[in-house]
Amino acid sequence: MRIGVLALQGGFIEHISMLAKLGVKATPVYKTDELEGIDGLIIPGGESTTMLNLMHNFGILEPLKEKVHSGLPIMATCAGIVLLAKEVSNPGMETLSLMDIAVKRNAFGRQVDSFEASVDIPVLGKEPFPAIFIRAPLIESVSPDIEILGRLADGKFVAVRQERLLAISFHPELAQDTRLHRYFLDIVADYPSEEKVIIVPEAAIPAD
Repeated sequence: MRIGVLALQGGFIEHISMLAKLGVKATPVYKTDELEGIDGLIIPGGESTTMLNLMHNFGILEPLKEKVHSGLPIMATCAGIVLLAKEVSNPGMETLSLMDIAVKRNAFGRQVDSFEASVDIPVLGKEPFPAIFIRAPLIESVSPDIEILGRLADGKFVAVRQERLLAISFHPELAQDTRLHRYFLDIVADYPSEEKVIIVPEAAIPAD
């Protein structure tokens, strides 16, 4: 399995380190050709407007959208979910418009308002996840086909999934807990790329 980490700006090094702990090959992605041969992509936290501008400058924005429409799994954290969302406020901005969620930027305050919270994420097990929020966006609303994975105590959505797309408001890469990255790797394994498609022998295919 080969996972790309968008490395134009933001906390990509921490994601690469987290994947290394799990024994997974992580590839920094800067250019269009580096999207080839990866089985999944992580869009890290950072500054969403800066990342968007750099994606335009490097010519990677449209090719990335095409790869996702072709089935590339994505894990987006913090500012990364702003780029993934179809609707953004505070203020609005252009995005990849790939996931049916509405996101409010910097909804939890400035850097000085950063905090840690224990978030129950049932798909990861009974132990709460130690979530670190730094200038985090809020997932304000979701479409009916979005799976809610985690909420704060007040009910705010902070982790959601739409098939191959995983959006997380906080920074799992800054915790010692590897479970969310493992969960993304499971998503990647469930949606194999063209390079990993298993050919079923003809004899194993039931007759009509």
